[in-house]
Amino acid sequence: MSELLYWLDLFGVVVFALSGALMAGRYKLDPFGVVVLSAVTAIGGGTIRDVILQTPVFWVENPIYLYVILATAVLTIIFIRCPRRIPKRFLLISDAFGLALFAVLGTEKALSLDAAIPVAIVMGMMTGVAGGMIRDVLCNVIPMILRQEIYATAAILGGSLYTLFRHFSLPEPIAIVGAILGALLLRLAAIYWRVTLPAFQILEADERKKGR
Repeated sequence: MSELLYWLDLFGVVVFALSGALMAGRYKLDPFGVVVLSAVTAIGGGTIRDVILQTPVFWVENPIYLYVILATAVLTIIFIRCPRRIPKRFLLISDAFGLALFAVLGTEKALSLDAAIPVAIVMGMMTGVAGGMIRDVLCNVIPMILRQEIYATAAILGGSLYTLFRHFSLPEPIAIVGAILGALLLRLAAIYWRVTLPAFQILEADERKKGR
């Protein structure tokens, strides 16, 4: 089981590192900028999670994550010559895969450290969304979690499904894969059908008058 978690975690790092590298390409950053954006996207959320849970930071204990990030960034630079030509939806879809993976794996790690269920779900959400938040802030873009996108909601669903499956004693691989698929399908459906949450808006006095 630990081997499955490890390979899923590495796959999530690759996906998020690719997402960060593509974003860097869209904004014409230099190679160092590509690596930095790949790194903060891939390990930012997990780093914050581990610091809060007061457990050794995963990439400090196992530097293979850094090598994977570097390799992903370099290969993206070599083989994807025109990132701006790649449809924005591809960036959203790759980000969705990373979000679903990390939300569930973050929840699993928090539960393995005896965190309470609500705390574990929040840690899973943070693992999934914090790296993307840092990436977007560095690119001067409003993070998706702060927009109307169904983003954090998908991460919360993934963590909640995992804890529910564990409660009903489903086999661990089924619980993890099922929760990942649940979060992924919600995020992909929101992207495909452009489903968003309602926006909170306070109208100014002159706008209220116009609406009458």
